Amino acid sequence: MLRYTLMRLGIFAGCLVIVWGAVYSGIFPRGFGDSNLLWVLLLSLILSAPISWVVLRKERDRASVRIVNKVDRMKANLEANRTQEDFADDVARTQGGATASS
Repeated sequence: MLRYTLMRLGIFAGCLVIVWGAVYSGIFPRGFGDSNLLWVLLLSLILSAPISWVVLRKERDRASVRIVNKVDRMKANLEANRTQEDFADDVARTQGGATASS
């Protein structure tokens, strides 16, 4: 997941540099007043999103599989703990009931 995030940030940083250069060279229009930085960030975000969607498809799928596996392991561990607690509770009730009837 960290690898995917770093790759996505790298694509955004590359788009930021390209857009920054395009805005200051006059290829893209400048923002109004003091909003130029916001304009450059917004254009970079808009350009980097579809690029990341296409370029990082395989990495996103790998990250998704790792997340699903981790969630499945956590669910299995929770179920195992719940089963152990139920067993311990049943044993305690059985022993408590046998002691009380003696």
